[in-house]
Parts: sequence; structure tokens; C-alpha cells
Amino acid sequence: MAQAVENGNKSENSPNLLKSAGLIVVVILLSKIAGFLRDIIVANYYGASLESDAYFYAYQIPALAIVILGGMGGPFHSATVSVFSKIIKDFNTKPEREVKKLFNTYETFSLLIFGAIAAICFFFPNEVMKIIISQATPELSHLAAYHLKIMSPVIFVGALLGLYYGILVTYNKFLIPNIAPSMLSFGVILTLIFSRGDNTGFYLALGTTIGALLQLLAQTPVVIKLGYTFKPCFDFFHNKNFNDILELLMPAFFSSTIGQIGIYVDIFFASGLAEGQWTAYGYANRIFQFPVGLMLSALLVPLFPLFSRLVAQNKFDEVKHYFNKGVGSLIYVGTFMMIFIFISRIDLISIALERGAFSHNATLMVANVLFVISLSIIPYMFRDSITRLYYAFNDSKTPFYIAIGSIALKLIFNSLFVGHFKIYGIALSTVLITIINGTLLAFLLRNKISIGYKKFFTQIGKILICALISFVFGYFLNLLLDMFLNTSIILKIIKVFVVFGLTLGLYVFVSDIFKIEYLEDLKEKIEAKLKRNKNA
Repeated sequence: MAQAVENGNKSENSPNLLKSAGLIVVVILLSKIAGFLRDIIVANYYGASLESDAYFYAYQIPALAIVILGGMGGPFHSATVSVFSKIIKDFNTKPEREVKKLFNTYETFSLLIFGAIAAICFFFPNEVMKIIISQATPELSHLAAYHLKIMSPVIFVGALLGLYYGILVTYNKFLIPNIAPSMLSFGVILTLIFSRGDNTGFYLALGTTIGALLQLLAQTPVVIKLGYTFKPCFDFFHNKNFNDILELLMPAFFSSTIGQIGIYVDIFFASGLAEGQWTAYGYANRIFQFPVGLMLSALLVPLFPLFSRLVAQNKFDEVKHYFNKGVGSLIYVGTFMMIFIFISRIDLISIALERGAFSHNATLMVANVLFVISLSIIPYMFRDSITRLYYAFNDSKTPFYIAIGSIALKLIFNSLFVGHFKIYGIALSTVLITIINGTLLAFLLRNKISIGYKKFFTQIGKILICALISFVFGYFLNLLLDMFLNTSIILKIIKVFVVFGLTLGLYVFVSDIFKIEYLEDLKEKIEAKLKRNKNA
């Protein structure tokens, strides 16, 4: 499959894009596993400590460049694909002079902008961190500034990643750009293993910078092979194609960064909390994102272009059908993941992270934050799925305006909750914001299309009843097994698998009794897949 995706011209590959989605999901899974291994190593060396807090505070600025702006779906990637896919005439030959000139203009512009930001973070890290974590102790603020200075080159690298990612995807080179992000994790892992850690977090920050450079190096040879080499070009004002890029880039930039602003609001409130709490929030959020992000990718990679195509053809009944089937199946699986996290979260975190500097108290703190965040699994999936419907209708303004409003709500909720509930108040605020966003998007979508929410939410109600029954069973089963299988990591792993298997079995059994239609859809898909494999 990889070879089929990587070769051939644009027109021949276009019908196979949905087949490529399976490869993309596998690669994303491998990248998430690499990130999970990185978290295990970091937790082993630094636990939930002042050093880890400082790193995770400082990392939010490089993350904006390398993940939000330069990553998959980021504005630099999206603008590149949109413009270059229209002006490249032949995808089997070297780019024409006009195309190369645009590439060099875009790259020069990106390097200047990101380079200036990187320089500010390198020469004035203390001033930058004092703005972001103004409530932090002087020790934490100084250490975070030290980390930011070490990681400032990551911002400069981010200038190239989005452009290179977009060029490769334009040529249907999906494999390399989706594997490359795992290099960031490997850079951290290898640096920490060879250095054996330290008491300042220096090697953690250094490993991040090395990983970002590895990510860039993984993509650069393929970009050069396509015929794109860098030559500074400052044609910013008279290049029509570059103006087209800017017209797409600026709105997408603000849309992409609005979520990051919400994180900065959380950082502002968290910086005054006790040592290790922001680290606990970060670990809990990444554990949450592992299954949820993977499931969303598996669904939305093939479903988004399908929505767009059906809307363009005015086939609204089919849009409604695929939304209900696809998103309903996603929520059905996600709901089980939620109850399983509720039941086994302490064991899962203990197995994965509790060693070295990561204490049992840190495990409990992460587990409690994860419990609160996991309450948002259903609204999170619904919100992200319905947002794609807005994009299919070429409406990016409505989700953007709602996201802006959520920042104001974030300030209010954090002010109300953090004083009483500490880091759990930030998690609760996130859950409420997600619910409100999803509700508003669902309500306003009625102006464009009728999804048939009554039937949809009737099914969701039945799913929640099945989940409650399964949760009660799994909870008491976990307590019972805790008396016999909680003395070693091996026994904990056995307990987790037993609880998972029996609770899942009951969830499916009760769902069958309640006639959950999404279960039938999943059964049909699995049976069809097995039949195809048998006949292959």
C-alpha cells in the first residue's frame, strides 16, 4: 500500500486517497506509541516535579510552531496544499520556474517570521515566560526560561515543517510526513537514555530540539528529490500565488491558534499551583488523546472529504446518513473507552509511568485529572465531528467565533474553579467548554442541514444506559480482583486485561439487547473485512 501511495501521478492517485487513510491511521498510531514511550521515559527521570513543570510550560511555545502551525491540518500545511495543488501542472516532472519561485518566496517568508520569534525566545526567555506564567515562583519561572532558550531552535524548524509537509502531501507522499513527527519523541528518548537525566531538565529540553531537527531531516531529502531546493526570494508583494497563500494562511492561522490561547489561559492559572500539578494535567491529557485522537483520525480522514463531496452535490440525505452512522459508531466505541478509563485508570497509569522519579502520589494525581477529562470524551468526539460538517459547507467562521467565545468562558470557569479544585478545576473547565461548544455547533447547524438529532440522541441515550450497567459490573469486578492481582506489574496487567475483556463482553451483550444500531454496523464491517481477507 505504501508503495502505491508514494508512486504515480496526482490524477491516478486521487481515487485511492480513501485507501491511503488506513495507512495514515497506522502511521499515526505508531507516532502516538512513540509519544507514549517518550512520556514513560520522561516520567521515569523527572516524575511530576518542578523540572517537568518547567519543561511543559516552556514547551507550549515551540509546540505552537511545530505541532499546531506546522503539523497535520495546520495552516501552513493547508495553505501549501491548497495553492500548490492548483499551480503544479505535472506531478511526474521537476517543478516549473514559477512553482519553485513560489516555494522559495514562501520558505523565505516563513523563515523570517519564525526566525524572529525564535530569536525573541532565545535572547529574552525570562521576559517571555514571565508573561505566560506570571503567577509562578521565581525558581519555576527561571527554570522554564532556561528550557525555552534551549528549545528556541524548534520554533525556527517549525517554519519549514508545515511547508515541507504540505508539499509532500500535494504529491501524495503520505508516508514520510506522517512518520516524521515520531522523530521528535525518539530525539527525547535517545537523549535521556544516553544522558541518564539531570536535575535541571537540560537534557529533556535538548532532546526536544534534537528531535525537531530529526523530524526536519526526515522530510528534507524527499522534498529535494521532488526538485525543491532553497534559494532566498523576497518577492512578497508582486507574487499573486503568494498573495493567495497569505489570504488562506492568516484566517487559518488565527483559527488554529485560538485553541492554543485556551491552553495559555490554563497555564496562567496553573502556574500558581503546587509543584507537579501541571505535569499531571499534561500526562492525563496525552493519555486521553491517545485513544480519542486515534479514533477521530480513523473516522475523519475518510469522512471529511466525503462530507465535502456530498454537500457539493446537494445530497443532504446522504450527509445525514453518513454523519449518524459514522459519528454514532465513533461515540459507541468512545463510550466504552470512557468507562474503561474510569475503572482501570489507576492501574493503567501505574503500569505505564510509576517507576523511578514518578511516585504513587503522582499516579493518583494523574488518575484523578484523567477521570475529569474523560467526562468530555463524548462531547469532544461530537464537537470535532460536527465541525467537519461546517467545513464541508465552507463555513469556518462559525466554529471560529464559538472558539473565541470559549476563551472568555475559560477565563470565567477557571476563575471560579481553580481556587477550590486546583488542577482539577482546569480539567472541569475544559469539560464544560467542550460540552458548550458541541451544543452550540449542533444548534446552529440546523440553519444548514437537519441531522435528525432526535433519533441520534435516542441511540446515544441507550448507549449511556449500556455503559452504566457495564461500568457498575466492571467497577466491582476491579475491586474484587484487586484483592488477588495487585501485588506486581504482571498481575496488574492480567487484571487490566480481565476487566477489559469481561466489561467489553457485557457492554456488547447489553447493547445487543438494547438493539444499538451502531453495534450492528460494526459487526457488518468486521464480517465484511474478514470475508475480504478470506477471499484475498
